[in-house]
Amino acid sequence: MFLKKYQGETDYFHGKEECTGVLLVNLGTPDAPDRKSVKRYLAEFLGDPRVVEIPRPIWLMILHGIILNKRPPITAKLYESVWMDEGSPLLVYSQRQQVKLQDVLQRQFAGPVETEIAMRYGNPSISKGLQKLKAKGARRILVLPLYPQYSAATTATVFDAVSNVLKRWRWIPELRFINHYHDHPQYINALADSVEQHWREHGRGRYMIMSFHGLPQRNLHQGDPYHCECYKTARLLADKLNLSDDNWMLTFQSRFGKAQWLQPYTDKTLESLPSKGIKKVDVICPGFSSDCLETLEEIQGENREVFEGAGGESYHYIPALNDNDSHIELMADLVKQHTQGWPETSADWNANVVDKRNVQSQEIAKSKGAKL
Repeated sequence: MFLKKYQGETDYFHGKEECTGVLLVNLGTPDAPDRKSVKRYLAEFLGDPRVVEIPRPIWLMILHGIILNKRPPITAKLYESVWMDEGSPLLVYSQRQQVKLQDVLQRQFAGPVETEIAMRYGNPSISKGLQKLKAKGARRILVLPLYPQYSAATTATVFDAVSNVLKRWRWIPELRFINHYHDHPQYINALADSVEQHWREHGRGRYMIMSFHGLPQRNLHQGDPYHCECYKTARLLADKLNLSDDNWMLTFQSRFGKAQWLQPYTDKTLESLPSKGIKKVDVICPGFSSDCLETLEEIQGENREVFEGAGGESYHYIPALNDNDSHIELMADLVKQHTQGWPETSADWNANVVDKRNVQSQEIAKSKGAKL
């Protein structure tokens, strides 16, 4: 039993080159747009007590007795409608982000830095991502959940998962964790740049909807800062774009179940706008770092139909930041900001000195009978 408590110790040996590791984490996705994969994904996602805060015995009966029997075929078809040639949009864009960020950080860090992606639910798992960084010699790891606005249902559950993995490691790395960046100037600038580029290419709508993922209203009353951080992001973006108060609105999408969720609702708002004379809208989802089912199927597809069905004439969804260069620069800036003081970030870091020190360490350790 004791031997099973700690995992991955064989990765360690004296003189192994160390580096800074960066773990990019997003929500997750099924492995394929089919019933079996979606059921497995939903069971993990909706089974998280941070995501659904209903008494466990009651919720698990509902989840396994009703939802996981009815929902997977429906959701699988929705995923199929947005699936890309390379796979799930969320995973595809996350992989592109990781590749680009790795390139930028390698040029900007003085010492070695390694990046990996992970999904809170599904694959690649947080456990796999951390193990990969450990195998590459990461003794210092920064976890960057790609949720600009903090919520217990998103950011906090990433922390839970990371902690659950590391508690099984004997030698844990130095760890830092970014829990939000909703008002980071570079994040606001990146959003504004994406909007302005869209306007240059497609024209400008009469009205802008800033749609954020919804949460149950009770989360706000229990102290979750998500609602407030969404409003701050929206206000800063509106100011950056010089939007007057009668040119934009914040809404919340993707509600689930019968409980009251954060309002106003995106679909109800879009349905009401044509009757008020607003028939040309632009919609952006600032809380999503990558396009996914909720942006591509729900906002770009389903909500477009709601708006046009109510008499709307022009509807444009402005894509998520995805792997835009400005988004990658934001990520790099966040990493540099939160890794200050680590050896690889210092201008004094010297590869030759480190190599020499490692060789000396190996020789001393070998003379003492240590594993090399």
